Amino acid sequence: MVVYIDVIFLMNVLIDGALLWTTAWSRKLRYRPWRLGLSAAIGGSYAVMLFFPPLSFLFTFALKFALSLLMLLTAFGFGGLQHFLRNLGTFYVINFMAAGAVFGCAYFWQSSSEIINGILFSHDLGVTLTMLAFSFPLAVWLCRNVLQALRRKQELTSFLAKVEVHIDEFASSCTGLIDTGNQLYDPLTKTPVMVMEAAQWGERIPEAWLVKIRRAEVDQLVTSIGTEPFVWQDRLRLVPYRGVNRNTQFMLALKPDRVVITTGSEQIEANKVLIGLDGGRLSSDNAYQAIIHPSLVNM
Repeated sequence: MVVYIDVIFLMNVLIDGALLWTTAWSRKLRYRPWRLGLSAAIGGSYAVMLFFPPLSFLFTFALKFALSLLMLLTAFGFGGLQHFLRNLGTFYVINFMAAGAVFGCAYFWQSSSEIINGILFSHDLGVTLTMLAFSFPLAVWLCRNVLQALRRKQELTSFLAKVEVHIDEFASSCTGLIDTGNQLYDPLTKTPVMVMEAAQWGERIPEAWLVKIRRAEVDQLVTSIGTEPFVWQDRLRLVPYRGVNRNTQFMLALKPDRVVITTGSEQIEANKVLIGLDGGRLSSDNAYQAIIHPSLVNM
C-alpha cells in the first residue's frame, strides 16, 4: 500500500477545520481564522505521527483526549470551566456524528479500505478522496441540521406552559406556547383571546361546527347557533381578526370560567379570557396545542 503523507495531512487538516468550524457555529463562538487553522494543523500533524514507529506511544486514549483539549484551547481559548466543557461536549458530539456518516458511506461505497489506529485508509487514493468529497460535507450538513433542530426545540421549551381550561364541570388540559406576537382581543370587551385547537374539545363541539371552523367559514355559523344541540350556547362569541390575506375573518370563541396556566413552579389563574377555536394544528410536531396571550402571564 502506497501512503501519501502530505495528502493525509491535508485531508485531516480540512476535516478537523470543518469539525471545529461546525463546533463554533453550533455554540455561536467567535473565533479567529488563524487560530482555527492552527488547531486544525495540530490535528493533521497527529495523523502524520502514525507513520513514525518511535512515536507509537502517542496513540493512547489519554493522549488523544489531551490532543482534543489542546485543539479546543488553541481554537477558542478557555473562557471558564463550564464554557470549555460545553465546547468539548459539542466537539465530541459533532465528531461522533460525522464519523458515523463517513463510515456509513464507506460501507455502502464498498471500497477496499482499512482502519489503522482510528484513521481510515484506502488502497485506492482516488476512491478515498471521492468518498470524502461526498460523505464529509453530508456529515457536516447532518450535524448542523440536527443541532439546529435541537437548539430550536430547547428555545421553544422555555416558552411552553401547561394550560387548563375550566367550564362548569368540564376541564381541558394541553400544552400552550406563550406568544408575545399574539395581540388578539375581543374588540367589544377588550378581553384577551387564547387560541386553542378545536380538536382538544372532543365531542363537546358539534361535528358540523368543526367542519365550518376548519374551512374558515365561522361567520356562517351564526345562522346555525341555536339549532344545534350545544350546552354552552350562552358562552359562544365571534371574534373578528385579520387573516393572512388582510381580510377580516371571524373566530369562534368560548367564555370559560377560568384558565390556569402553569409555568415552572408558578401558577397563574385568569378569569377574563376567551378561548378561540382553531380548526387545524398549531404545531407541526404537536409540541403545543394552544397559543397563550402574553397578557395572561403578565398579570
